[in-house]
Amino acid sequence: MRDNLHDYRKNYEKAELSELTVDANPFQQFRAWFYAVEVAGGVDEVNAMTLSTMGTDGFPKGRVVLLKKYDENGFYFYTNYTSEKGVSIAANNKVALSFFWPNMERQVIIKGVAEKTSEDDSQNYFASRPKGSQLGAMVSNQSDVVSNRQVLEDELRDLESHFENKEVPKPKDWGGYVVNPVEFEFWQGRPNRLHDRIRYRLDGVDWIIERLAP
Repeated sequence: MRDNLHDYRKNYEKAELSELTVDANPFQQFRAWFYAVEVAGGVDEVNAMTLSTMGTDGFPKGRVVLLKKYDENGFYFYTNYTSEKGVSIAANNKVALSFFWPNMERQVIIKGVAEKTSEDDSQNYFASRPKGSQLGAMVSNQSDVVSNRQVLEDELRDLESHFENKEVPKPKDWGGYVVNPVEFEFWQGRPNRLHDRIRYRLDGVDWIIERLAP
């Protein structure tokens, strides 16, 4: 069966992006875009990003995770360290993050190095999660094969009963990563596929700003 998608076309014309007017600091440029997208509306989870890693099987893999904070140290997300993504990062911690915001016809692609956050950071974030999410993290041996969903549902019910009036401890193999960027690319859709692409490339301690051909 073939599905011809040649006629799926859109003309991008909502904004433009210039190397002459972007912020000298890519973190500040990201912050400006992030909040502009949020204010514009139309995106359910502005903080949804695709995390791409190189798997131990030699294949790259991307999956959507949620950005939970960002600062001058990098971009933070939380997961099970023994999951497929955690194992991949342990073997090769060079990763990519990408954000796609169709409401503003924008993408941001970030290359960086992923490192585990401190245990205090992981503990603090875990404590801030809803109890259901905490218990879900305890139930799931993420990326392991399970026989059926009922196994998970039964385990969750048992844990809900056990921790009904108790605090839920953070699983020992669960915590945060911070991705420290070495490159940002800001992409703004433009008419006739002549999109604006502005790259920030880290050179020592300085960010070099360059325009890329679309």
